[in-house]
Amino acid sequence: MIKGATPARTGTLMAVGSMTCVQIGLALSVPLFGQLGPLGTVWLRLAWASLILLVAVRPRPWRFRRRILLAAIALGVATGGVTMLFMAAIARMPLGVASALEFLGPLGVAVARAKSGQHSGRRRLLWPGLAAAGVLVLTHPWQGGGSPLGIVFALGAAACWAAYILLTQAVGDEVAGLEGLAVSIPVAALVSTPFAAPEIGKALTPHLLLAGLGLALLLPVIPFGLEMYALRRLTTAAFGTLMCLEPALALLAGLALLGQVPGLWALAGVALVVVAGLGAVRTGARQDETHVRIGSERVAVDPEDWVRAAAAGGPRDGAGAAVRSGQAGPG
Repeated sequence: MIKGATPARTGTLMAVGSMTCVQIGLALSVPLFGQLGPLGTVWLRLAWASLILLVAVRPRPWRFRRRILLAAIALGVATGGVTMLFMAAIARMPLGVASALEFLGPLGVAVARAKSGQHSGRRRLLWPGLAAAGVLVLTHPWQGGGSPLGIVFALGAAACWAAYILLTQAVGDEVAGLEGLAVSIPVAALVSTPFAAPEIGKALTPHLLLAGLGLALLLPVIPFGLEMYALRRLTTAAFGTLMCLEPALALLAGLALLGQVPGLWALAGVALVVVAGLGAVRTGARQDETHVRIGSERVAVDPEDWVRAAAAGGPRDGAGAAVRSGQAGPG
């Protein structure tokens, strides 16, 4: 943890760092769209990310408990699904409409978890509400229509994003380091392969392969790793609210990198999501010590480790300290 910072502030910095990497990675991916198409570019990033994580992390999924292994696989499906479905949506409707519908995912998580949290009430719903208003102002969904199929794809992307948040916390709470990510990303690459199959052959050139390696670090290796660590410190309600900063960061990136000057309505949207983000920081710390436990222990491994840990000093020591959090998401 950053010295002197609370878990909530550290988690927020990680989430903002993740979103910043995502925006940079997306901006740098645009030149490849003309050669590989969006789906081919996504596949290339995921394929490289899989190799990087498998080599660097060397996960041992056969030691995961069955429930956690299934959650990691489901996380991979959600990760691949959110990208593929969103690409399918924007092919059939304006970007602003698709983005607004997709953000129903993290906002839905924020609202649902705010209601079920320890400090539930109207005040806990204030930050997701402000974030929702900011997203609407930034994306202008009322300026364009969309086909029914496009709406279905966008809502599917929203559902996958919500599942991604819940499953990332569930897997991150039980598997030390980035082992869970090293299982889920290869699954995401496999999920995306049938959709990107027509473009894969074009990616097998030295120039594109090298470009894909660099992009894979920016998206998804670094940001998804940061999000897994962030969700060990933040509630899913706070994290879902913070995700609404992403369109604001995209707008600021357009200003800094492309000279795109935002209008007054866009600035108002940025202000709303920033205020919502600050509110999420104030109320977003988890009540358990998951981030401390995960940093020093191995969890969700072979049951024999639980026996050895219990013999060594009780259920709070060693691998036996895998105490479930009330915010851990679906089992």
